[in-house]
Amino acid sequence: KKAESLAGDIRLVLREKTIRHAGIARNGQAIDIKFSSPVEQEKALRVIQDQFPDLAVASVPDGTDSKLVATIKPASSRTIQEQAVKQNITTLHNRINELGVAEPVIQQQGLDRIVVQLPGIQDVARAKDLIGRTATLELRLVDDSADGRAAEANTGTVPFASERFLERDGRPVIVKKQVILAGDSLTDAQPGFDSQTQQPKVDLTVDAKGGRIMRDVSRENLKKRMAIVLFEKGRGEVLTAPVIQGELGNRFQISGSMSVAEANDLALLLRAGSLAAPMAIIEERTIGPSLGAENIAKGFNSVTWGFVAVALFMCMYYMLFGVISSIALAFNLLLLVAVLSMLQATLTLPGMAAMALVLGMAIDANVLINERVREELRNGASPQAAIHAGYDRAWATIIDSNVTTLIAGMALLAFGSGPVRGFAVVHCLGILTSMFSGVFFSRGVVNLWYGRQKKLKTVSIGTVWRPDSASQVTTN
Repeated sequence: KKAESLAGDIRLVLREKTIRHAGIARNGQAIDIKFSSPVEQEKALRVIQDQFPDLAVASVPDGTDSKLVATIKPASSRTIQEQAVKQNITTLHNRINELGVAEPVIQQQGLDRIVVQLPGIQDVARAKDLIGRTATLELRLVDDSADGRAAEANTGTVPFASERFLERDGRPVIVKKQVILAGDSLTDAQPGFDSQTQQPKVDLTVDAKGGRIMRDVSRENLKKRMAIVLFEKGRGEVLTAPVIQGELGNRFQISGSMSVAEANDLALLLRAGSLAAPMAIIEERTIGPSLGAENIAKGFNSVTWGFVAVALFMCMYYMLFGVISSIALAFNLLLLVAVLSMLQATLTLPGMAAMALVLGMAIDANVLINERVREELRNGASPQAAIHAGYDRAWATIIDSNVTTLIAGMALLAFGSGPVRGFAVVHCLGILTSMFSGVFFSRGVVNLWYGRQKKLKTVSIGTVWRPDSASQVTTN
């Protein structure tokens, strides 16, 4: 692909420098440039060496004439390969995000391999198809010259500056090699239905530069045909070749003989961008439910034992208020799982780790409230007044601590990827649910238990130390 691009650039530069040649062709990874004049060959050699530092050029005899053979230097080839792998990783991220896969893992392995892990994927065949497709879109003018029409009717040869492609129904179309607009100018692609024919279509939006090009080209080529060519794995196919009826802008559509699923997949591929280099799946593994069930069981056990340990400590240290705090903690877990279910999130091991961490962080709010109630009791407040003041005065501290933790979680969500984002989602949701359950839910339970007592004398909150009199009072 890079050699083909360089061949076109060399052809353009030699034309600008008015250097005559007998033909430029790509031979594998090499570019052959034939000359009938040694003087022209020497000029071309100097120009290529000056303007194409990535190429190594050598003069090779070719019968009575001679030619230049240009090959990509090994160092430049390695750089191109590294850039292609990085570009493919970015494109795969975009495509898999469009599929809605939770916490995908996409990372480079070795020099030319990419490992893709898709947890919870349902349609494996569709995922494999979308991962490997290159899907490069190009807009070109149809060659409506006499030679082009003859080649289209299979009664002549294809003109030098044109190429022959097939439409989906098998009809040939002769299009010019000059690319008017490429897929990298696209900013959006959405599937839909044509209002007149009710056939599936794809609405395309290009950037400002692409819009200017489309306006200029359409204005200069009214009543001529423009082909939209889709390249996949080195093979081009004309999706549609409509006649330009008026001036085009930065919005237009692709319509033709495509199904709804094909329109959706094409829009997804164009939105995500094309692959810098074609890829082939060399190994595929499916982790069975037995291994996944074992990991889930371990994660579930860690959350369960963490909850039991926290609940036992709270019950022993804060008595009845500890029991209420444990009930609020259980409600927090239930609420967090409910929110994740509503979002249709896939609970993975990083998510379970975040859930275990939320247990310890969620109980902080109840610890602050309980200690504040104890402090009010030490200062001589009545039980009802101590409960009221404890919740009110601890609220500001709870807000401050949770907001700062939430900021860290949002940073993980914004800048992380894969498992880190999964951890951050559960972490942030757990902070929000813990603020509700730790303050509002627990206060409701406390009011339900103690609010019905008209003359409340004591509360069960463990030992209340009074350092001023060096004594302690156990309230129960």
